[in-house]
Amino acid sequence: MKFITHSPEETRALGGRLAQALHGGEVVAFTGDLGAGKTAFVSGMAQALGITEWVTSPTFTIVNEYEGGRLPLFHFDMYRLGSADELFHIGWEDYLARGGVCAVEWSENVEEALDGDVIRVAIRRGEDACSREISIEGVSL
Repeated sequence: MKFITHSPEETRALGGRLAQALHGGEVVAFTGDLGAGKTAFVSGMAQALGITEWVTSPTFTIVNEYEGGRLPLFHFDMYRLGSADELFHIGWEDYLARGGVCAVEWSENVEEALDGDVIRVAIRRGEDACSREISIEGVSL
């Protein structure tokens, strides 16, 4: 499915729409340039899951955990990882076993660790500064 959003608010709303289709145990793999809107999308997912904490990019911490909503949300940023092996050192399999949603930014850096049914979200800049072209595969909205 392909979508065009025209503001960060619309991008967050689309993230919320995706979150409503989740049941737990999903991996949502994001690709897109720096500043494309991946974290805004995840923020919308968190809000729709009932998480009240402010969502920030986990660039320096690798993973931020958000609990207290309908499902836990584990927000990963793989920008600084060199391989999927590093992902396993931070407990990837433990996060998968916890039954929450794993939102993985820069998923292309750990592609070989993402097996099974993965929801893929590609975010690209649109024709103007605020618009985004977003494609979602692996789930029906």
